[in-house]
Amino acid sequence: MLDTAIEYLKGVGPQRADVLKKELGVFTCGDLLFHFPFRYIDRTKFHRIRDIQTEGEQYQIKGILRRLETVGEGRAKRLVGTLRDETGSIELVWFQAVQWLERSLHTGKEYVVFGRAAAFNGRFNFTHPEMEEVTAENTQSARTFDPVYPSTDKLTQKGLDAKGLRKLLRTLLDGLARTEVPETLPDFMLDAYRLAPRWEALQKIHFPENQQELDAATRRLKFEELFFLQLRLLQIRRRRKDASRGFVFDKIGDCFNRFYHEKLPFELTGAQKRVIREIRTDLAAGQQMNRLVQGDVGSGKTAVALMAMLMAIDNGYQACLMAPTEILAQQHFSNITDLVGDLGISVGFLSGTVKGKKREAILAELASGAMHIVIGTHALVEDWVVFQKLGLAIIDEQHRFGVEQRAALWKKGAGLPPHVLVMTATPIPRTLAMTLYGDLDVSVIDELPPGRKPITTIHKTEQHRLRVQGFMREEIAKGRQVYVVYPMIEETEKADMLNLMAGYEALSRDFPAPEYQISIVHGKMKAADKDFEMQRFVRGETQIMVATTVIEVGVNVPNASVMVIENADRFGLSQLHQLRGRVGRGAEQSYCVLVTGFKLSTDARERIQTMVQTNDGFVIAETDLRLRGPGNMEGTQQSGMLRFLLADLGRDGQILTAAREIAARILESDPALTAPEHRRLLEHLAVTGKEARVWSRIS
Repeated sequence: MLDTAIEYLKGVGPQRADVLKKELGVFTCGDLLFHFPFRYIDRTKFHRIRDIQTEGEQYQIKGILRRLETVGEGRAKRLVGTLRDETGSIELVWFQAVQWLERSLHTGKEYVVFGRAAAFNGRFNFTHPEMEEVTAENTQSARTFDPVYPSTDKLTQKGLDAKGLRKLLRTLLDGLARTEVPETLPDFMLDAYRLAPRWEALQKIHFPENQQELDAATRRLKFEELFFLQLRLLQIRRRRKDASRGFVFDKIGDCFNRFYHEKLPFELTGAQKRVIREIRTDLAAGQQMNRLVQGDVGSGKTAVALMAMLMAIDNGYQACLMAPTEILAQQHFSNITDLVGDLGISVGFLSGTVKGKKREAILAELASGAMHIVIGTHALVEDWVVFQKLGLAIIDEQHRFGVEQRAALWKKGAGLPPHVLVMTATPIPRTLAMTLYGDLDVSVIDELPPGRKPITTIHKTEQHRLRVQGFMREEIAKGRQVYVVYPMIEETEKADMLNLMAGYEALSRDFPAPEYQISIVHGKMKAADKDFEMQRFVRGETQIMVATTVIEVGVNVPNASVMVIENADRFGLSQLHQLRGRVGRGAEQSYCVLVTGFKLSTDARERIQTMVQTNDGFVIAETDLRLRGPGNMEGTQQSGMLRFLLADLGRDGQILTAAREIAARILESDPALTAPEHRRLLEHLAVTGKEARVWSRIS
């Protein structure tokens, strides 16, 4: 039955089937079964009118309709009633279907009323409540949680609102045999984790009789969803390690040793040393490395990347580093060129703006093997870029590249695929890392270099603007520089925020030339103009950089000590943390000033408080995940893995951890899942894995 086309379910037909397919992607009865409610109306208890205390809460009450009259005319026409019980009375208001309701409702009769409490003139009322005349059936104590399903206007027009969908699901479940919903998890797992059987969970997720039944059904289905995800990821990881041969870099030679002992300008942190050891082990193992290195802003990922590249060079191979923007690529090129100094290592730069003879010379050196390291943008993946012996590919801020771009780079290896090291300065919560990168080896640089002072973060409202500007002048007088970041470029009708152009003009008045010089950078500028303004700031020719989030990644100005973020409540936590990381790169104390209006939403206030209280990127990432959910977190949209039906990575970390642990144990003891007790797992993977496309080998 689950494979039956949806139009053949009683109550559907061709027209309703068409709208179900277009609006919900429901093509079969099975699709409908997995169209879960997003909330439930608790019909199991009745409140008294005097118990109604909270605006916005839903209440079910029972009482006698004492008054019903039409008030106003035209568009202002409304139906107003009064419901009374033994504890008091409440007003009921309807603005639509007034004539029909006048005929349907009768004063003096007892009704079950369900609605959301609203406050008006100091009293609560219900607007557009649901009304049912009291019967023995609708007042009995064993009433259920009514499921509410996601719907749309087009579905509602076809009678498929929440109530209509509820009716279809009831029809489907009543006609479904238990044998048509096969169990997917082994009995030993159901017992060990006290999970409800699948058949029962699917019944109770739609029509629970109480909160306990709903919780048990939800937990079972979340566990199943996360378990099979982790099982697939760990299978992919095992297969990759078993099947993908890689270059053997077993030699630590002259380049690495000379750099480490003679050129490294600082002592490596314990975390950097640990990650370099992990990379070294991977490179010598004879299997392709596929490692993610995550570390907060300023944790020293570039030094780790360079030392990995030196290992490749010592073993006779070339290395490349691909960055998402020209600014960041140029910064890496400048830093790495300075660091390697006179070691005799040839470092090149390649982007879309490098043309003519300069490009030809770089391409010739890469093809001949004379160039050891090339640093660039996505230009590196173009067909005309040919390496003689590419052994290591490093991808910075890898979530900003499409998977096909990474695949193109992966194909440029010399016979075998190059080792892959992907880096991100966006701290990834543990639950998200286990999901997005569950098939990768993950290294974390969780220490900052010694002597790096924590950035002081301050929240100011717009009333304190003069005080903020005074602070900017004090820092500029000390020889420091200041960023001022805006969320928009120019004003729109809907945007009430101070925008970049207006802010630039205001700052030009408050910080007049020639005493002060101001740069401006935004995404709509030509690359050459943007680079010119950036370089002026880098050289210290301007004291203030006015910008949008284009400076979020890839600007390194140690002399900049103040980051002012206007309308900070309009930014996500991840963005705020990345922007703050643009300062604090020198030896001096640095500051981040978050400027907002006085009124803030609850979420915005929590984001601002989190930024003020901590500099720890992983704490910030966990809060961001909880507030925004995984589907909105930067860079995760391209991952189909995150389209969960029920699971929520911000809240289901314990279930995810348990699911991953048992998946790992099962694969350790039975990699092919051929044991009799694992038969259900193998069968379910066979059914659900037909369309899976494995990109994991290219990170």
